[in-house]
Amino acid sequence: MLHHVEIYVSDLQSSKAFWGWLLPELGYFEYQKWHEGISWKKDDTYLVFVQAEQRFLHIPYHRQRVGLNHLAFHAESRSHVDKITDAFKTKGIRILYEDRHPYAGGEDYYAVYAEDPDRIKVEIVSPT
Repeated sequence: MLHHVEIYVSDLQSSKAFWGWLLPELGYFEYQKWHEGISWKKDDTYLVFVQAEQRFLHIPYHRQRVGLNHLAFHAESRSHVDKITDAFKTKGIRILYEDRHPYAGGEDYYAVYAEDPDRIKVEIVSPT
C-alpha cells in the first residue's frame, strides 16, 4: 500500500482550489495544513501538495518529461465519473481526450481525464 505522495506545486492556492473539492468528492479528508502546504488522506494513504520555492519555478512541470505522468483515482460508479465530469466542466476545467470521453482508455474503461493547475493529468476511473 502506498503511504503518501508529495507533489511540489507552482501556486498552492490554485492547487488547493482544484484538489480541495475533488479529493473530498473521492473520499479523502483534509489531513494536515501549514503555510507552505496541505494534505488530504484516505484510509492509510495521503497526498501532500507543497508550494515550490520561487527559485525552482522557472522550469515548469510537464507530464511527458521524466517523472510523474498522472494520478488515477477510483470512482464509485459510472455515475460518479459523470458527476465529476460535470463538475470539471462547471469549474472550467478542460476534459482531456474529450472526443473519446468517457472511453478514452478503451471501450471497457469508463473514465474522465483532466489536468490540475500545474497540468498534472488526473484520471477518475469507474469500477468495471
